[in-house]
Formats: sequence, C-alpha cells, structure tokens
Amino acid sequence: MKSLTIVILGLVLSSCAPDQARSSGVYMLVDTSGTYREEIQKAQQIIRYTLSRLDAADTFAVARVDTGSFSEKDIVAKMTFDDRPSTVNRQKRLFAEQVQTFVNDAKSSAYTDITGGLLQAVEYLNEKEPGAKTVLIFSDLKEDLQEGYIRDIEFNLDGFEIIALNVTKLRSDNVDPREYLTRLDEWQTKVEKSGGSWKVINDLDGLEGLL
Repeated sequence: MKSLTIVILGLVLSSCAPDQARSSGVYMLVDTSGTYREEIQKAQQIIRYTLSRLDAADTFAVARVDTGSFSEKDIVAKMTFDDRPSTVNRQKRLFAEQVQTFVNDAKSSAYTDITGGLLQAVEYLNEKEPGAKTVLIFSDLKEDLQEGYIRDIEFNLDGFEIIALNVTKLRSDNVDPREYLTRLDEWQTKVEKSGGSWKVINDLDGLEGLL
C-alpha cells in the first residue's frame, strides 16, 4: 500500500508540474554603448511585446550590454512565470516596472562586450532549462572591448535561436557598406558554427509571430 501511495503521489506531482518541454526561455541583450543609448525606447517596445507573448512557466530576462557583460549584475529584470494567471499578471507588471527603471536610469557605456553578454545569456537559459531558448540581441553588433578583456571563446549554442534586432548602420557603414555586411556575416558564422540558428530582424513589425 505504501509503494502504491508513493506512485500515486508521483503521478499527481508530475501532472501539476509545468510542462517544461513546452516552455520558452527568452534572454534579451540591450546595447547601451555610445549613441545606441538613444535607441533604448525601441528596446522597451520589444520587451513589452515579448512580455505579452510569454505565459506560465516561461522565463524572461533582460540585461544590458556594457564594458564587461559576462556578469549577473547586468541583468536588469528576470522572471520565471508562475502557472496561476493572476500571479503571472503581477509578475509581468513588476517586470515592466523594473525595465522602466532601467530605461530611465540607463547610462551610455564606453565599451560593448556582446560576446560576454551572450555567454551570460547561454549560462542563464541553460540553468533554467526551458524547452525553447531564444536570445535577442538589440545592438549594432559592433563589439568594442576594453583592453585586457579576452573574448576569443567557443560557444555551445545547440538548441539556441539567436536573433539580432534593430541592427542600425554606423556612420562608417554608410561610407563602406561592406563593414556592415561583414559584421553580420561574422556573427552569423560564429553562431552557426556553435550549433545555433541565426536571424536578423530590422523591421520591428517582423516580430509578429516570432515567439
């Protein structure tokens, strides 16, 4: 009888647990370097859209890209949503408030450690173990590392979808468009060689149906 009770209890607990295989995990990196700080309102729109698409048991985190981004201190908001609708709504409001504080107080960074931010994103989502893993990178993709920072590191992006958003063209890109195209090609190669999938969305209307 005792063993039967344990079996029944296990079935009940498994039926109540969120379906992890169907859950989504999204980690968004927001570039705050140089003039990209001026684009932060667009980033906030994307964050709001993403919040509206996520549901119970999904995970969402937003982090800044700055001088040294391989750090949990750069995560400005993070949440794994509950399975109760009323609690999810409260969590989303809190998340939006934390993002608003970040938008209001964000300062321009002198350097752009995109690789460190991506490494942090991979570590975070692997720990949460969602069924689908997506990293959104809101940046011009121009990495600029402070002297002494080493980012020649191999990724393991199996199961990850990496999406570059709002990849604005720099002033130098207008002079030589090859710089812009090369930047995109280099990131695509890096991601795909590491086992991930790569996509670029510059028209933010293209977010519809993304998540």
